Amino acid sequence: MESQYIGSNSGMEQQKEVKIANQRGGGTRESILRILALVLTLTASIVLGVGKQTEIVSLKLIPTLPPIDVPATAKWHYLSAFVYLVAADAIACAYAAFSLVLSFANRGTKNKLGLVIIVLDLSMVALLFSAIGSAGAIGLMGYQGNTRVQWNKVCNVFGKFCHLVAASTALSFLGSLAFFFLVVLAVLGLSRRSM
Repeated sequence: MESQYIGSNSGMEQQKEVKIANQRGGGTRESILRILALVLTLTASIVLGVGKQTEIVSLKLIPTLPPIDVPATAKWHYLSAFVYLVAADAIACAYAAFSLVLSFANRGTKNKLGLVIIVLDLSMVALLFSAIGSAGAIGLMGYQGNTRVQWNKVCNVFGKFCHLVAASTALSFLGSLAFFFLVVLAVLGLSRRSM
């Protein structure tokens, strides 16, 4: 009888170890995704925030006179869509840092804080997706122009700046995917607990 009792007791200990290992693995994935989201959104906001290009543009005011060369500068804060992208990236970056600390504090406990973190992660996905959409629309307008409303292409003049916008938008998209996968991990964790 003692051998059966000892065997069943060690089986319970093994189950506890497996549960602890699974919790640590999930926490590690969550931490990696939060750090990844933090780094990607921080890099995206820096790339677009420091982006600036000045070029000399020839303007022809009167067809009979020669063109006038004027310096023109492209900066992120000249277009509200790019301001929105930089602000959304900064908010998401700050939240990623804050939520990383909260997730470490919440690890192993079953309180309402975990649910709040999931809702805020989902809010970051929505915020970043909307900012990416607006910056992408304006970026496409700068790349292709719109002949119907007489908006000319600007990426042929400000190519470096357009590449920085594209890189920042891509990094923001990857950061939003990291937040999205955090939501997926949380939902999978909740579905496992309810079963």
